[in-house]
Amino acid sequence: MIKNMKWLLLVSLTFMACNNDDNNDTPAEVPVVPGSAVFTKYIALGDSFAAGYSDNALFKKGQEGAYTNILAQQFAAAGGGAFTTPFMNDNIGGLVFGGQLNPAFGPRLYFNGVAPVPVTGTPTTEVMTHLTGSFSNLGIPGAKSFHLVAAGYGSPAGLAINAANPYFVRFASSPSTSVLADAVVQNPTFFSLFIGGNDVLAYATSGGVGKDQTGNVNPATYGSNDITDPTVFANVFSTLTTTLTAKGAKGVVANLPYITALPYFITVPYNPLTAKSLGADNEAVGKATIQALNAQLYGPLKQALTAFSAGDRINLLSETVANPVLIKDESLPNLSAQLTAAFTPTLGAQTAAFYGTVFGQARQAKATDLVVLPTRTAIGAAPVASDSGLGIAPPAPLNKFGVTYPLQDKHVLIPAEIAEIKKATDAYNVTIEAVAKEKGLAFVDTRAVLTQLSSGGIRFGNFTMSATYVTGGAFSLDGIHPSARGYGLIANIFIDAINVKYGSTLRHVDLGSYPIQYPATIQ
Repeated sequence: MIKNMKWLLLVSLTFMACNNDDNNDTPAEVPVVPGSAVFTKYIALGDSFAAGYSDNALFKKGQEGAYTNILAQQFAAAGGGAFTTPFMNDNIGGLVFGGQLNPAFGPRLYFNGVAPVPVTGTPTTEVMTHLTGSFSNLGIPGAKSFHLVAAGYGSPAGLAINAANPYFVRFASSPSTSVLADAVVQNPTFFSLFIGGNDVLAYATSGGVGKDQTGNVNPATYGSNDITDPTVFANVFSTLTTTLTAKGAKGVVANLPYITALPYFITVPYNPLTAKSLGADNEAVGKATIQALNAQLYGPLKQALTAFSAGDRINLLSETVANPVLIKDESLPNLSAQLTAAFTPTLGAQTAAFYGTVFGQARQAKATDLVVLPTRTAIGAAPVASDSGLGIAPPAPLNKFGVTYPLQDKHVLIPAEIAEIKKATDAYNVTIEAVAKEKGLAFVDTRAVLTQLSSGGIRFGNFTMSATYVTGGAFSLDGIHPSARGYGLIANIFIDAINVKYGSTLRHVDLGSYPIQYPATIQ
């Protein structure tokens, strides 16, 4: 009923933009010096951002464009040494596990002119083919803060029990080591640490399917989508920085952005239901559909809910303005029994019970809800047994997600869940800034920069970068991770913080030389 959200390929959209302004804020005649920093041995710790993850995958070209790799290139002009990366085998992305493909680690996305789609090809990076040597880039996609200090996080045996990370399994120095141990043994003179995003992000991207573990200081009991207790984060972050600076290394740390700065959470509108969309581009058909929905579903629901002082949950659909989707709000009092009783005289006991179960906690979405990016393809689609929340595929006419059947928990973040995420993020950021001051480290306010991207954009030279999905230039097609140009921006703000703290004169990179999208085939 509802067409998938599509994006027109703008004439002005290019994969590689040129820029007459090289965005180099340090005059060329000023010599590049390290100041009080020593870049001889640079080690980067973090998660997918540090690794260069982009377009929903880790692939070689993306790794080359990671902000960490860009920093190492700029450090080279100030005495920096070699920076080694555990490169993937190809530019397809994805992983192979003992010869078997895993859909959770599939190929990267590219924009085909209509929508983001996976590139053609089969991943060739085998997790069990171990890389030898030590690596400077210890960015591990999917890692939470406490994973960096967890012994055995790179153990192949731990994969089966979700105690290890396949990306770290590829290159960990031993099955029993930790990410921190593999960093310290290399005796870094300078480090970057950007960690904590996944401590809330897994909860956020799942639509709040998880638990806020605030008050529980035992990460071993956490689910994969749970929010990390702020005390756990504080203890881990302190351990990381204390250990890394024990021999005099200097470094840079970064705080965390709010999820509302990421396209994944701000692209799909809460109110996409119009006469045109409901009529498959035929407005007359859509208006007739709205009239039928109001008469057969929305009207009776509103009347019944009003009798139970909950009439504000549902309003009649408008033929002239955009209407919100139906969602399940698990924070609402469950009125299933009341609705069942109200509908039994007209629908019969069995059908009334089904309506009561489906709509007991249903309401229309509001501007304060965040519809997550994958939901764009679910709206109007038929629920199946695995995602209906009931264990069955609901029959017609209650078989249109967001229209006649509520979107489920995984599809939408409600205000209570958003508040939990923000509270944890704020607590982590207080820790990060306090530790930076205590340890004398450079501090990067990525929260402020990414907020600017989502509220007007950042201009450089003849270009403006924003958080607009697909065309904004700052984020990749997964809606969470930066594009190549976005990683260049992150590198530049890290450079700014390092220059201020240590008196170095590292130069910016030219953002115009970085693409906003990768093509289907990368040579």
